[in-house]
Amino acid sequence: MDKNTQFSSFKQWLHPINFQQLDQMVKEKQSDKYVKKLTTKAYILLFLYAHLQQEDSLRSLSTSVLDDKLQEAIGLSSISAAQLSRKNNAVDPQFLANILLELVAKIKKKKKPDLSNALKIVDSTTVTLNPNQFPWAHFRKTKSGVKLHLRLAFMGKGQVFPEKAVITPAQVHDRTQLDVLVDEKNAMYVFDRGYIDYQAFDRFSENGMFFASRLKKNAVTQVLHSYDVPEKGNIITDQMIRLGDVLHRADNAFRLITVLDDQGKTIRIVTNRFDLNSTEISEIYKARWAIELFFKWIKQHVRIKKFYGQSEAAIQNQIYLALIYHCLMVLIQQETDTKHSLLKLNRWLKALLWQSGKKLIQRIKFQRKPKIT
Repeated sequence: MDKNTQFSSFKQWLHPINFQQLDQMVKEKQSDKYVKKLTTKAYILLFLYAHLQQEDSLRSLSTSVLDDKLQEAIGLSSISAAQLSRKNNAVDPQFLANILLELVAKIKKKKKPDLSNALKIVDSTTVTLNPNQFPWAHFRKTKSGVKLHLRLAFMGKGQVFPEKAVITPAQVHDRTQLDVLVDEKNAMYVFDRGYIDYQAFDRFSENGMFFASRLKKNAVTQVLHSYDVPEKGNIITDQMIRLGDVLHRADNAFRLITVLDDQGKTIRIVTNRFDLNSTEISEIYKARWAIELFFKWIKQHVRIKKFYGQSEAAIQNQIYLALIYHCLMVLIQQETDTKHSLLKLNRWLKALLWQSGKKLIQRIKFQRKPKIT
C-alpha cells in the first residue's frame, strides 16, 4: 500500500478494488454502452462515498458532488438525484458481488495464521422495509424486508470479515442457504437454531465439514453414551446421541453438550466434533456472538437501514456496497497491522479524506492505541 501513498486518502482506501477487471466485465455486458456521464465505476466510487459519509438521500449525495475534490476523484462535475436513482436501479448486483469476492480473497491471502482461521460463523439478519414502498418484498401482511445471509470469518486478533454473502427476500428460510454458506472441508461452522437440518448435518459429517449449533428445546434425542464433565465450570452434560425420531432421524451419531450461559440459561449445543473437550466446544459456540456484533456495527456505521432506491437491484447494490466498504476498512487494518478499531479508522479516513494517503497511513501506524486502565 505504501508505494501508492501519492494518492489521496480516498483513493488509497479504494485502491484494492480492481477497476480494470470491472471495466472489462462492464464492457462485455455493455452495461455502460449508452452512458455518457455516470459510469459503473463512477457509481461505485460515489456510493461508497455515500456509505462513508452516511448521506441521507440521493439529493444530499448529488449536492456533495459540488465539492471540487470529490469531482476530481469520481470524474464528474455534477450529477442529479434522478440520474443517481436510474443508475442505482440499473447496475447489475453481480458486479458488486464479484468485487466483494475479490476483496475477500485479498483479505484471506494477507491474514496471519491463527487458531481461529478455520472458524466460520453463519447467520442472517432481516432488513425491514416499508411495505408501501417495497411491495415486491412482502413477507408478512404488514411487513416487507430482505434477508442478508452471511458467513463471517476470523482474521486473527478478534477481527472478522464477511467471507460470503447471499441476499434473499425475507421469507426465505435460513436452512435453504446452508449448502451455499457451508462448503469448505475441515472448517468449523457455528450457527444457531434457525439452521437445524438433520440431513445437512449428515452431509457435513460425511464430507469432512465440522459444525456446532444450538439445538431446539423440542428436539428428540437418544443418549448413546455419557462423558465425564469438568467438576468446575458451566458444563452440565456431555453426551453422544442419536438425533431425531423414527420418522425424522439423522444417520450419524452426534455430540450434545449442555451448558449454562452467563445469564443462567441452559443451552444445548449439538456438534460432530468428538476430538475437542466440552469446554472448547462451549467456547467455540460463544464465538457466534461475533456475527451479532458485526450486524450491529454495519447497521450503525453504514447506510443499510435506509435505502436510496426501492427496486430489488437497488437494495442488493446498497447491501453489497456496505460489505465492500467493510472489507476495504479491514484491508487498511491489515496493511497497517494496527489494533485500532474500524470505527477509529473510519473517523481518521473521513478527517483526512482529501489529504495524502501517506498521511493517513502514518496516522494509523504511529498513533498508539491508548492503554485501558
